[in-house]
Amino acid sequence: QARLVQSGGGSVQAGGSLRLSCSASEESMKSYEYDKSWYRQQPGKDREFVSEITTDGTTTYADSVRGRFTISHDNIKNILYLQMNNLMPEDTGMYYCLYDSYVGSPDWGQGTQVTVSS
Repeated sequence: QARLVQSGGGSVQAGGSLRLSCSASEESMKSYEYDKSWYRQQPGKDREFVSEITTDGTTTYADSVRGRFTISHDNIKNILYLQMNNLMPEDTGMYYCLYDSYVGSPDWGQGTQVTVSS
């Protein structure tokens, strides 16, 4: 069973909004032990960083999404979110969540497709 389960995504028109979710399925994945990130992979391109929230709550964003996307984490439910507003066609791609405790290999979600039409 996958340790991270993603939901959300879909197809919207430019200017629309979507919210992605990434749920840790195992109680052993303590939220305070993991930095959490979102990545995306656009057609024909390498996977790229989108946003991160660290264990102390510090957030960072790629320049291309800053001001439009918001990362957050529900510490009680251990669910990671990515609120995406004012979406643009260039945001189209497969989005992946990542939990990294820096011990062993990081955990990736299964990916969810976001398609933005002009």
